[in-house]
Amino acid sequence: MRAFLFVIHGVLFATAGFSADAKATTARPNILFVISDDQGWPDLGCIGSKPLITPNLDRLAAEGVRATNFYATWPACTPSRGSVLTGRYPQRNGLYDMVRNDLVNFGHRYDAEEYAVSPEMTLGLDPKEITSGDLLTKAGYHCGVVGKWDMGQAKRYLPLQRGFQFFYGHGNNGIDYYTHERYGVPSLFRDNERTQEDRGTYVTDLFGREALRFIGESGEKPFFLHLAFNAPHGASSFGEPAADGRKTSAGVQAPEKYVAMYRGKVEKKLERYCAAVTCMDDAIGEVLKKLKETGKDKNTLVLFMSDNGGSGNGGNAPLKGSKSTMWEGGLRVPFIAWWPGHLPAGKVTDEFLTALEILPTLLEASGTKAPDGVKLDGFDMMPVLRGVEKSPREAMFWQRRGDKAARVGNWKWLESEKGRGLYDLSTDLGEKHDLSAEKPEVLKRVQERFAAWRREMDESEPRGPFRDF
Repeated sequence: MRAFLFVIHGVLFATAGFSADAKATTARPNILFVISDDQGWPDLGCIGSKPLITPNLDRLAAEGVRATNFYATWPACTPSRGSVLTGRYPQRNGLYDMVRNDLVNFGHRYDAEEYAVSPEMTLGLDPKEITSGDLLTKAGYHCGVVGKWDMGQAKRYLPLQRGFQFFYGHGNNGIDYYTHERYGVPSLFRDNERTQEDRGTYVTDLFGREALRFIGESGEKPFFLHLAFNAPHGASSFGEPAADGRKTSAGVQAPEKYVAMYRGKVEKKLERYCAAVTCMDDAIGEVLKKLKETGKDKNTLVLFMSDNGGSGNGGNAPLKGSKSTMWEGGLRVPFIAWWPGHLPAGKVTDEFLTALEILPTLLEASGTKAPDGVKLDGFDMMPVLRGVEKSPREAMFWQRRGDKAARVGNWKWLESEKGRGLYDLSTDLGEKHDLSAEKPEVLKRVQERFAAWRREMDESEPRGPFRDF
């Protein structure tokens, strides 16, 4: 038996773990990690606040554990997803802003030559960073990525160079659901090569198909599938021009049969968002069906989360704010864990957890040694999900350029363009009552914790693409 170390805000913890050769391969669980895109905290049918149809995710929650106090590491996709893959704060792994071509904000459509030298093609997760694919492949897993990679598109950044053996998806942070283009550039890959073989087919269906292919090709080896949907994010394509001639976003795209399910039940502007969620849920259902048909469901750990708070989803009430903000609605996300025989059924936990816990949990569950000399910012959350331990996490920190936020205990502080204040989340989940003036000593303590975290991040080993070193 070995131990691996993890660090939370400068404090070193140790937890027991098994080396890769300590468990028989057949005893290790298969791992299915599913992440959605811009799906809001309340946006599951089982929560009941919206008329969403998500029977498969609801079943996972009914047969597993749903966490209500779970956070992403950034209020938008790229840094958030980078933390999932590395187990590290965005400020530590170097991918602490979007890998995105901002000219699309002005209606610009790229040609191939211009795109080839743009940030979306030349930036990505630092090759020095160790990913879940690196670690689980070394431990004997068959590892694949299906869907939204978002860690860079140059060959050195793609999944096959980051420890995975299978990739079907897009390397950038958004595409059109049918053409698979990003503002004019074909963006789907199969392994290391761009492909247009499936052009015209709704991409959620394709991701479901390729997930089934990957599981079928895994054979007797345990598999790790990083299944990353772009749903229900808006399409990266332009819609009809506005009255003043400006180009506008096409918004969320969804097949008509799913849109029809919501007519008369939600506002018209929300029909396609809801439809995209239900279509994704169906794709997840097909993967779960495949696990059952192959008998793999008896030893598969499934984790589900959204990469950040909801946007264009009709709101995240009772949370304030949405994607791109430091309010709870931008940072707190849905989370479900399912592992028959290892996790209780129907449990709802309000323990303080984050996406930084994903990688350490996968390592412990698979009996995989953590990387030597690498500081992980989370911990194995399985005892917390089982209900046998309280969460050791008592603080979390976020920064997006000038926007800052910290949670210490139940105290939440933020300073941003969209607003600022100090809030007691135990009595004010909606962040309505700023207590900065009433609790100056608490404000000072939380700000000091944020400053200490920022110093720790600045003193860590430098990583690109944004850090100056």
